[in-house]
Amino acid sequence: MSVKYICRHCQSKIGEISNEEVNEMRLGFHLLTPEERNDMVSYNQHGDITVKVVCDYCKEAIENHPELSLISNPLQ
Repeated sequence: MSVKYICRHCQSKIGEISNEEVNEMRLGFHLLTPEERNDMVSYNQHGDITVKVVCDYCKEAIENHPELSLISNPLQ
């Protein structure tokens, strides 16, 4: 199983875990609400997982310009 972390705003690859010992419990996915899980975590047909998070660049940009959070894709 592979777990890829990408930025939800700019689509930059943040990191990847490729390890058969990794599971959803170890990653803490069980702590997410169903809504958070639907919003953040997606699966492909091979069982690989993509997790949408916010990179440091986009986080800083939104903190400095909060109005960007009103736009669906502020930092394309």
